[in-house]
Amino acid sequence: MALILVTGASSGLGRDAANALAGGGHDVVVHVRDPARLSGAEDTARWKGVVAGDLAVVDEIRDVARQASGFGRFDAVIHNAGTMRSRDASTVNTVAPYLLTALMEKPARLVHLSSSMHRTGSTDLGRLAAGTATYDDSKLWVTTLAFAFASRWEGTSSHAVDPGWVPTRMGGAGAPDDLTAGHRTQVWLATHHAVTPSTGGYWYHRQTQTPHPAARDEKFQARLLQALESHTGVPLD
Repeated sequence: MALILVTGASSGLGRDAANALAGGGHDVVVHVRDPARLSGAEDTARWKGVVAGDLAVVDEIRDVARQASGFGRFDAVIHNAGTMRSRDASTVNTVAPYLLTALMEKPARLVHLSSSMHRTGSTDLGRLAAGTATYDDSKLWVTTLAFAFASRWEGTSSHAVDPGWVPTRMGGAGAPDDLTAGHRTQVWLATHHAVTPSTGGYWYHRQTQTPHPAARDEKFQARLLQALESHTGVPLD
């Protein structure tokens, strides 16, 4: 039995992953932006706890980290929360995973939600400070972050996952990919004994793929960590 945090779990892939983990006997803490979106006792009964906060707001990210830390050290954290809104993309998709990881006790496993669109992201980190990053940029950066954690912390498993273009609230009803397959890789990476600490991987439906070359570039990883530390004022131990 593992203690696992899943962000952005009020609906879609995050909710599916949280339910699958809880159904597998794990203790699951879910993060939601708005607790009112949960349907009451039926939801909360299957989970160990709920933490709440808007990951588009840095002060609320800090508060989510404080709430989550109250449950102790997590065996795994699935950074599932995401948005396609340009004004919030870099904060929700990249800054939040960095800041939560930096402020909480280091878990044994980290899983970051990426996208195939990361391959058209920019390495111009000036967009982070300027607030002009696109969705594609934010997904390249969070993919890079996954590899940076894996190479920086020996003994930590850290991976990025492309769940596919699935019919969730964000993906749209017409999305062509498999919704059920969309959460299985995250659950597997968070719990399976075959997943061991490594230099990180980029996954699609439990198969590794080749990410944007910048994601594995140690110099770009270092620049990204430095930019995030400067942006948040929080260093990574």
